[in-house]
Amino acid sequence: MDLLLDVLNPAQREAVQAGEGPVLVLAGPGSGKTRVLTHRVAYLVGRQGIPPYRIMAVTFTNKAAREMKARLESLLGAADLQDLTIGTFHATCARILRRDGEAVGIDGRFLIFDTGEQENLVKRALAELRLDHKEYRPASVLNVISRWKNELLTPARTRPASYREEVIKRIYERYQQLLRESNALDFDDLLTEVVRLFRECPDVLARYRRRYSGVLVDEFQDTNLAQYEIVRLLAQEARHLFVVGDEDQSIYSWRGADFRNVQRFRKDFPEARLILLEQNYRSTQNILDAARSVIRHNVQRTDKHLWTENPPGQPIIVYEAYDEHEEAQFVVDEIQRLAARGVCRLGECAVMYRTNAQSRVLEDEFVRRGVPYRIVGATRFYGRKEVKDVLSYLRLIHNPHDGASMARVLNVPPRGIGSKTVSALDAWATRQNLSWFEVLRRLAADEQALPVEGRSRRALIDFFQIIKDLRDLSQKADLLTLFDQTLARTGYQALIRDGTEEGEDRWQNIQELRSVAREYTWLPPGEGLTEFLTNVALVSDVDTLREEADAPTLLTLHAAKGLEFAAVFVVGMEEGLLPHSRSLGDRDQMEEERRLCYVGLTRARQWLYLTYTFRRTIFGDQELSEVSRFLRDIPPQIMRAAGSKGPARLLSLRERSAAPMADVRPPRPALASRRPEPEGVVSAPRQRPRAEPAVEQRFAAGDWVCHPTFGKGRVISSVVRGGDEEVTVAFDGLGIKRLMVSFARLEKLA
Repeated sequence: MDLLLDVLNPAQREAVQAGEGPVLVLAGPGSGKTRVLTHRVAYLVGRQGIPPYRIMAVTFTNKAAREMKARLESLLGAADLQDLTIGTFHATCARILRRDGEAVGIDGRFLIFDTGEQENLVKRALAELRLDHKEYRPASVLNVISRWKNELLTPARTRPASYREEVIKRIYERYQQLLRESNALDFDDLLTEVVRLFRECPDVLARYRRRYSGVLVDEFQDTNLAQYEIVRLLAQEARHLFVVGDEDQSIYSWRGADFRNVQRFRKDFPEARLILLEQNYRSTQNILDAARSVIRHNVQRTDKHLWTENPPGQPIIVYEAYDEHEEAQFVVDEIQRLAARGVCRLGECAVMYRTNAQSRVLEDEFVRRGVPYRIVGATRFYGRKEVKDVLSYLRLIHNPHDGASMARVLNVPPRGIGSKTVSALDAWATRQNLSWFEVLRRLAADEQALPVEGRSRRALIDFFQIIKDLRDLSQKADLLTLFDQTLARTGYQALIRDGTEEGEDRWQNIQELRSVAREYTWLPPGEGLTEFLTNVALVSDVDTLREEADAPTLLTLHAAKGLEFAAVFVVGMEEGLLPHSRSLGDRDQMEEERRLCYVGLTRARQWLYLTYTFRRTIFGDQELSEVSRFLRDIPPQIMRAAGSKGPARLLSLRERSAAPMADVRPPRPALASRRPEPEGVVSAPRQRPRAEPAVEQRFAAGDWVCHPTFGKGRVISSVVRGGDEEVTVAFDGLGIKRLMVSFARLEKLA
């Protein structure tokens, strides 16, 4: 048996045995692209006789490079691979610059600055330019600079589109000067300086062209413009370039990846041989058909007909929950049911979502049920910096002598309270046996004995006054008002909402915490804050113990690429979530949202669950949801409704909408109604009564009620609005929920 070729299917073999000209392999998910790339290298060395030192293979992660080396060693033996260049773009470029960087003035002993060191340089540039670091946050500035570098734009070549970008251009120029003074490069420079080296030094480029007669690139759709230019320059003469990728899985534009490099490749190498890998070894045909029905609406792609020799498999299971809490309950129920039936282990299940903020309700449900779970690619909700910062402020308002919380937020946002001031006051407070809050109170009382003067003294007094005012407010206002005022008065909201997508993601996490706080607004002022902090502490303490091997995985869709699971739950299939509201009205962003959904669906091997809610709490307020257009794209004949918890709780959805939703349309206002959903999907009944002159109020505060899903609870309040009665109920063990009487099926208990 030929271990090199006989293990390949016809399309894979065609790719491996292709000639030495340019080859573009578009590989569908689960089609064995890594095997093709590895066997291609082995074929060139073992069958074509190309010396290993003349081959360069670049990947995107060190892990992928190690895996490729291990596979090649099993095919060729370690001795034949010693001179093979294989690694990430950044590692390969660093070696080139250390060897030949002096040709463009780069000392081969250069340092590579990490993110923290880069931010310190930006801070120096801000100070020298007398710019406000609150308005121009270093992380935000570096994001813009990185984007410009990925597009090969030097400070002189940038064309700012706004006054803010004009200022960042000045920071960029000084930042580069500071890097040179430190004999350092950042990660982006490793790429851009190699491009400059190749462009400005034809003799150096010619030498590398002679050495690397074969260049191979993995995950080609994730390359940025700088990486593409390096590959193009190296292969321009020999034309022996072999790239493997899939436009349909390009989901990292936010970090510079440009799927249009596939189109650039076709333009620059028009003679390139195109090979499609369409046979899937991972998923059932129903899962592949569902994924293809979503991605086929994208225009900027090459169509692939994914197929498999696997059985058709189970239908796609679709479930509509009343709200995000019931959605989480359904997910945990199904995971436990699959494990109990022996269909798959807990660790073979994954729950995927579009935004990090969605994990909070899921994590709470896993903790409440005692089911272990693990988070991939993100910090657990209550461990995220912005969440811990806000909780520290609230704890400080609740207990001003909380030294740990005081230390965390005293200079967040930056108030000009330096470490020397903090150390001096801390030593003084220790000698006097006083808490920090008492120290600040004495400062505000204008006691002169304290070892702090000038701007720092003023900043500390201002901070004390903010906390004091918020403490007074906590005894008068409900928790939600206190929450909002805390964010505004402390300046934390302005710090987080810095105009970047990362800032908006952090803001969504804070708003998710606000949704938790909203459940305590029915309690009297003061009590709501106490109860909220107590329950959050219990959840977060247990949360830190739940990192176990055989446990369901929670992750964002962005973190899902390259992974696979027996059962996948994609939650939040709603307009505004998936696709995200930021993509509405922008065709390129909408196409990336489709690719993101496509990646999520194709992670599943056997079971695929898609869930959405009738109403969801967004930014602390409940809104009616609208079913995702991506869910509508899936053929109804391959979908099945999840089993209902009661005979009348969930009904099959009505007729399928005949008109598809346009991918480009203006952002919609807050929803007041919903479109019809796909056939065969479970739905909560929501045909609301027609508006009547008056609605009889059936429930009052203090009534005991029973809900078919949530069980027994007590009515906190009831109001009539919009032709319906909205009841707020505290359910045993489940917290506060707001229900509409017209479809909630509440029963009053005697």
